[in-house]
Amino acid sequence: MRVMLTATLIAAPVAHGASVESLLMPDKVSKAHAKLEDTCTNCHDRGDRSRQSALCLACHKEIAADLTAHKGYHGRMPNAGIGKCTGCHTEHRGRDANIVRLNTTAFDHERTDFPLAGAHRTLACNSCHKAGEAYRKATPTCISCHKNDDYHEGQLGTACADCHNLDSWAGARFDHGKTKFALTGVHQSVSCSACHLGGHYKNSPLACVGCHATDDAHNRERGDDCGKCHTTTEWKTAKFNHEKETGFALLGRHAKVDCLGCHRSGNYKDKIPKDCYGCHKADDSHAGRFGQKCNDCHDNEVWHPVKYDHLAKTKFALVGVHAKVDCHTCHSANVDKQKLGTDCVACHRAASPHGTKFKLACDNCHGQQDWRSEINFDHDLTSWPLLGLHNVVACAQCHRTQAFSASGERCIDCHKKDDVHKGGLGDKCDSCHTPNGWALWTFDHLKQTGFALSGAHGKLKCVDCHRKPAGEVKLSPDCISCHQKDDIHAGQFGRQCQRCHTTVTFQGGRAR
Repeated sequence: MRVMLTATLIAAPVAHGASVESLLMPDKVSKAHAKLEDTCTNCHDRGDRSRQSALCLACHKEIAADLTAHKGYHGRMPNAGIGKCTGCHTEHRGRDANIVRLNTTAFDHERTDFPLAGAHRTLACNSCHKAGEAYRKATPTCISCHKNDDYHEGQLGTACADCHNLDSWAGARFDHGKTKFALTGVHQSVSCSACHLGGHYKNSPLACVGCHATDDAHNRERGDDCGKCHTTTEWKTAKFNHEKETGFALLGRHAKVDCLGCHRSGNYKDKIPKDCYGCHKADDSHAGRFGQKCNDCHDNEVWHPVKYDHLAKTKFALVGVHAKVDCHTCHSANVDKQKLGTDCVACHRAASPHGTKFKLACDNCHGQQDWRSEINFDHDLTSWPLLGLHNVVACAQCHRTQAFSASGERCIDCHKKDDVHKGGLGDKCDSCHTPNGWALWTFDHLKQTGFALSGAHGKLKCVDCHRKPAGEVKLSPDCISCHQKDDIHAGQFGRQCQRCHTTVTFQGGRAR
């Protein structure tokens, strides 16, 4: 058997032109390695199998360089420089075997020198990688794939990313400020083709007249430098140093007024007034009452809102509703002739319902926000402090007219109708009653009159004894002064009835 095999091995090369290596290998190598197939040592080290990857890299120098520099797909793999090539690539599977074994679906393009971003993520591999060519051969420049899309035909170079983004080829951005012609005003919204006709960008005109010759209403009489008067914001609005040329600066709304708004004759050599009143006399709603210095109150931006420090110039601050009152309400005549007072009564004398009774200033009681409801008055500073229920009573219940000083100061002045005694106990109601409640009254008959109400006297009504006002009739403490009709003794035992009778009952007297 051994002799036969040896003979076969010796005879085979002669018969078929094959080497011993080719007879021993498991299967043919791929087409890419077919030239190396006859010499196993090109890829295999019989004495040291660990050198196999080094032999691979000896041929695949580009991949070896990626591993050393840690770039490219192989250089960014987690086991770059450590793993074996045979971990992914295997040979001896036939000429047509796919030794790359690339899974395009699961391939992580982030590990390459060209991470996929924007619209590139959705593209098929063959959109950028040519069939039959190594994937690493694809050039990572925009123009390599988009040369046919270059509308500019190479005039703007090959750095497409300077203007275009990865999400969409349309909608490019370009910093025109880096050119000799920065885009300002309406130039920013003009399409590129409006100035660069036919997509030609070189030798585009930089002077205004290069594009706006047909817009020149002056027929080139004022030269080609349109920017001296016109702006890029609006062609029709010309700029002119009005202050330098005429001595009248155009500020605020004046800068927006059409020239003919002031130069109505159209002849700019005609002299026109430079003071506010010269042009705005017809607009003066004050009819000259505040003089001709309009700028004391009005500014150049808006005619109606005014700037006027009323406190600093008149020593009268406009507070509350005063700040909302029209100027003419107070200033009804020319300010040079009409001098207004700064006290309330100077304007509000006719509106005062109090007449001339009050000597205090109106603002001692009234606020400036609301004349009627914003009232602040301390009644305790008057001769009649408000106590008890008087604190919650409306002013009008005691002050029947707004001439407040005409109101009485005695209880009876307001409570005469409430006097159930009908005047029998006089007019000093506070002797018994308190401001906390009319029905809450206190009276010590013994202490205040010297006559104790004992026995049946304690059950009597006041009017039973006090039949006439106390101011008219002074009752005597003698029993007989009230019980004379009850005296069956006809006065024979004197006036001291208590010598025999008690206050419990008049009947059943006892002699002492």
